Amino acid sequence: MKAMNGTDTASPRERILAAAESLFYREGIHATGVERVAEEAQVSKRTLYRHFPSKDDLVEQYLRRIHDINGVRNERALDTPGATARNQLLAIFDGQPIHRFRGCPFHDAAVEAADDMPGVHDVVHEHKLWFIARLTDKATQAGAADPFQLGHQLAVLFEGALALATSLNDTAAMIHARSAAEILIDAAVTSGFGAGSRTPRRSSD
Repeated sequence: MKAMNGTDTASPRERILAAAESLFYREGIHATGVERVAEEAQVSKRTLYRHFPSKDDLVEQYLRRIHDINGVRNERALDTPGATARNQLLAIFDGQPIHRFRGCPFHDAAVEAADDMPGVHDVVHEHKLWFIARLTDKATQAGAADPFQLGHQLAVLFEGALALATSLNDTAAMIHARSAAEILIDAAVTSGFGAGSRTPRRSSD
């Protein structure tokens, strides 16, 4: 199996994480046993358990691996080079239609973990708060009057759109959410008259 960079030098640990990321996201955490992950990674179960003492630990590290690269593709759109803060915020809703939409791996993991994997919930909680903080920071850069409020509003819109797109297997929900995000952002920036905002109306004498 090839490494993430296209070479054949991936360590057993990296192969296990890559296999877990693919299988857990595509087939589900509970539906995927460690034997299946080991087989996909081309390692023995003994090797897998040497790197990850339990399945819970493997799930946590799989999620942290995604977190460490600034999240999933839509979340990484906040780093779009050369784009304004406003367009970076809108870019999280962009993407090409795909055959089967699986949504957010962190949300999926939280649902599957229920009350059985507290460590997984901790990772999900940390990631979601981190993403909201990033949205809030971009909202500040965009000139929002209340970046905290706008950041949280966009987070709710984003999460809801992902969930609906997953349920319907239709990314049209992301398109509709983007339109709603434009309204929210423009209203927040207009009221703030911050950097990049529209010119304020002059008050009457």
